[in-house]
Amino acid sequence: MTWDHIMTNPWAHWWTDTVSAIHPATFPRLLLALILGACVGAERQWRQRAAGLRTNTLVCFGAAAFVDLGLTIAPGTTQVVAYVVSGVGFLGAGAIMKDGGNVRGLNTAATLWCSAAVGACAGAGEMLDAVFVAALLITINSVLRPLSRFIDRRSLTVMSTATFYRLRVSCDSDYESEAEHRITHAVAERTLVLREISAERFEDSGTSMVQAILESATTDASLLSSLVAELRTEAWTRSVEWTKTTSEAE
Repeated sequence: MTWDHIMTNPWAHWWTDTVSAIHPATFPRLLLALILGACVGAERQWRQRAAGLRTNTLVCFGAAAFVDLGLTIAPGTTQVVAYVVSGVGFLGAGAIMKDGGNVRGLNTAATLWCSAAVGACAGAGEMLDAVFVAALLITINSVLRPLSRFIDRRSLTVMSTATFYRLRVSCDSDYESEAEHRITHAVAERTLVLREISAERFEDSGTSMVQAILESATTDASLLSSLVAELRTEAWTRSVEWTKTTSEAE
């Protein structure tokens, strides 16, 4: 098409600029991105997540459209892919919410990020890679969910069996260091864990209070009873007592 023809028919120039936009290779890429994004979003919608069917479909489709457009305008470059990654990162940050000490939305943000990766693969013409990434993404959200819950239950079970004790030993101030050493050695001889040990000196009475936080893997208090009986045999011991406490006491 000559320049004179374009000047006499300006609509022809508009048409030639958009030929690449309706290139046959564009349609299957965007259609695949839409389908894969809908598959990922359907799984999220089924589980009633904040980013569901429409959100994941739009992210996947938009990423594919941007990457396809970037490769059409500047073939062989990857700048648009980098912009898609950073842009979706900001979108995912909006899905993360902090509620006190809890953080929610991390999995939703990660899923949106991976949905963009699916779209980017489709937009770049890597059809098999897009299908493979989408399949793995759905598998991760479906299969690893019960596995993570199983691990959480197991870890909570282990944590719930642990028992914490607070041991207090009153002794003469001159034997404070010896008391700390003796307590540490006596705990090491048993299946106990010494979490913390500290001493407080009372100048007016010439005594010190050595306090230790101990952890036991069981709820059997016989270990503490034998420990207390052993410490009471020391000449510098004035009193020994123990109570149950919580892990926050550390």
